[in-house]
Amino acid sequence: MQQLIWFRSDLRVRDNSALSAAMAAGPTLALYLLSPGQWLQHNDAPAKIDFWLRNLRELQGELAALNVPLLIRQVDDWREAPNALLQLCRQHAISQVQINDEYGVHESRRDVACARLLESQGIGLQRHLDQLLFQPGSLLTQSGSYFQVFSQFRKACYRRLQIALPRCWPLPMAQVPLPVSSDPIPNQVAGFASPSTSLQQLWPAGEAEAQRRLTAFADEQMQHYEQQRDLPAVPGTSQLSSYLAAGVLSPRQCLHAALASNQGEFDSGNPGVVCWINELLWREFYKHILVGYPRVSMGRAFRQGTESLPWRDAPTELAAWQQGRTGIPIIDAAMRQLLATGWMHNRLRMIVAMFLSKNLLIDWREGERFFMRHLIDGDLAANNGGWQWSASTGTDSAPYFRIFNPLSQSAKFDPHGRFIRHWLPELAGLNNKEIHNPAASGQPAGGLFGDVDYPPPMVDLGQSRLRALAAFKGLPRSATAD
Repeated sequence: MQQLIWFRSDLRVRDNSALSAAMAAGPTLALYLLSPGQWLQHNDAPAKIDFWLRNLRELQGELAALNVPLLIRQVDDWREAPNALLQLCRQHAISQVQINDEYGVHESRRDVACARLLESQGIGLQRHLDQLLFQPGSLLTQSGSYFQVFSQFRKACYRRLQIALPRCWPLPMAQVPLPVSSDPIPNQVAGFASPSTSLQQLWPAGEAEAQRRLTAFADEQMQHYEQQRDLPAVPGTSQLSSYLAAGVLSPRQCLHAALASNQGEFDSGNPGVVCWINELLWREFYKHILVGYPRVSMGRAFRQGTESLPWRDAPTELAAWQQGRTGIPIIDAAMRQLLATGWMHNRLRMIVAMFLSKNLLIDWREGERFFMRHLIDGDLAANNGGWQWSASTGTDSAPYFRIFNPLSQSAKFDPHGRFIRHWLPELAGLNNKEIHNPAASGQPAGGLFGDVDYPPPMVDLGQSRLRALAAFKGLPRSATAD
């Protein structure tokens, strides 16, 4: 039976559930659908689309070694996907389509519509678990609901891992060549400008690069992850998120690399390794939330009572935050990192998100959208989960009265100002105390500090904290209860 693997966010040939199943079942063709209109609706970043295209070219080469042609089709949005898929299946006498599951509402609706149309024409569609360790719905509370608290979810994961570890699929053997040629992959898609060469060089494409980074992190840094992960001036994180988001790397591969560096232990042994495995489980948790509580895929707060928060309409302040000119150095440095590299350190993501949603009292959805439009690792589940955590509207969220002070966070996690000096060179001449808060050192109201042109803080942190507390206290008690 002729098979079709439809690649989506799984751009690799190693440890790919659907590809392994397809090639085991019969002669296999591969497909990728370009969907620029859908990507625009989802606020996908130009850097992310460019990363996908570059990884598709690498994938095409890997598939060629397996004699699997990669076909490219374009549909503006996913409503057109079922008919495009059916047409291709008829053209190439495909009897079964193999896919790896995706979990957003739009993705799920697309796949259901595809399955219905194909099956009505006698073509099967087989779905596989691939971008997660555990099938959503297989880890539930005693009452049969999805977990809402990460610590409880983590314990359930640990219990399952003690029974059996998810295995990695081996690289399939090459098949007999087929009389079908691969399609060219475009360098650019309409609506998405190409990022700078320097940004592309920061994120090389392909499985070989992803595996190289994973191996280097496991060998050299993972043991120190717990101590270094919150320090933005130190290369203490894996920076594998873009490869995981595009599926160039699988969570199973990451888990096995971590276990190999920790004598097979996932909940004991080296604290750095255990801490990093827990980050993999955070990623897992937020994707399970997409399935259990689909409203978070549709721009709604997980804590529904927080929908009545009196968010401020403050476009000038929002623009200043977006452009990295808030007058709070750690915030501005983080935003400049995002704009220049398509990535932001995770500790800084929390700090800037809490500043926007609490100190500026601007709707977290504005920040979530802006992040997605710039992140090369943009992932609906992780981005939404992080923003709702920071805004105290989400599952397992920070209590509303926990409001990070960006100045103390800056002094704690960038004590020598190295990160700030890198991204705000205009402040490089300040000492290690002044650099976190230039205004406290006598910066005049006009924004000049000696020869430095840097704006004063756009908001009083103490007063804005009280404003946020008052807004949350005005909600029904059930909306702010843990």
